[in-house]
Amino acid sequence: MSSKSYFEEPGEDSSKLAKKAKDSPFMIVGMAGFVVAGLIGAYKYRHRGTMSTSVFLMQLRVAAQGTVVGCLTIGLAYAMINEHVLKKSDENKLNKQ
Repeated sequence: MSSKSYFEEPGEDSSKLAKKAKDSPFMIVGMAGFVVAGLIGAYKYRHRGTMSTSVFLMQLRVAAQGTVVGCLTIGLAYAMINEHVLKKSDENKLNKQ
C-alpha cells in the first residue's frame, strides 16, 4: 500500500483555493454564481406553479451553467486585455522614456 494519503491536510485545501483565486478570480466568481443560482432555484422550486419538476430542473441547470460560462468568458477577456493590450501600452511608455 502506498504511503500517499488520499485525504488532504486541512491547511492544503485553503492554500489551493487561494492559489486558484489568485490565478483566475473569475472562476471563483463563477462558482459562487453557480451556488447562488442553485439557492435561488431551491427557493423558487416551491413556487413553480404547474411546471413539472424535470422542466424546472432543466431550466435551473441551464441558468447555473450559463452563469459559470459567462463568468469564465469575462475572466478570459479580462486576462487577454491585460496581457495583450495593456502590456503593449506599458512597453510603449517604457520605450519612450
